[in-house]
Amino acid sequence: MDQLMDQPIEHPALTFEELMEHYNPVKPKIEARLMDFRRIWENASDEEIFSELAFCLLTPQSKARTCWRAVERLCEKKMMTGSAPAEISSQLTGVRFHQRKGEYICLAREMFRSRSLRDTLSAFADPAEAREWLVQNIKGMGYKEASHFLRNIGIGENLAILDRHILKNLLLLGVIDEIPASLTKRTYLVIEGKMAAFSSKTKIPMGHLDLLLWYKEAGEVFK
Repeated sequence: MDQLMDQPIEHPALTFEELMEHYNPVKPKIEARLMDFRRIWENASDEEIFSELAFCLLTPQSKARTCWRAVERLCEKKMMTGSAPAEISSQLTGVRFHQRKGEYICLAREMFRSRSLRDTLSAFADPAEAREWLVQNIKGMGYKEASHFLRNIGIGENLAILDRHILKNLLLLGVIDEIPASLTKRTYLVIEGKMAAFSSKTKIPMGHLDLLLWYKEAGEVFK
């Protein structure tokens, strides 16, 4: 699991009213982005779905846009399907731990030689079950990365993507009392449950809430 901030955040609490001030103007963009994600599952090729998996393997401790540009380079050069780890790593400019992550992409690719990624995911009863399989079987993929991937392909909107930005804002909102130094499975699921309860209470869907809190930090609705 990623190492998280273990120091208290000295910011004023974020009120529900302040949250809604961020939410109302950006809600149409959030809805449109989630629709884009759903179309991926409906229409994308297995290669396109795998590119989303690769993206989420790259994101820990790296900027999302930098990671996506790296994925786009790999796809443009047709390197995702057959290149060696060192060749893939050479394209991961700006991505932290690029050599290790190049290996992760290759190992994941081998998992789906005989059975497609789409078929593998379709066999699970629900997104939480699919997430558990991904965490247990894809090297480099923890609960955050697996949740991120499933959301980005349109089948995991109710899963929490607990990166440091989301945790920071859950603390400011009073959803959690502190940011853990690291996320074990149990801690992740407990915080996910608290986020889901807040989502239900405020009537801001989980998928909306994640993109909203990301927008609050980054100023854009991306991936």
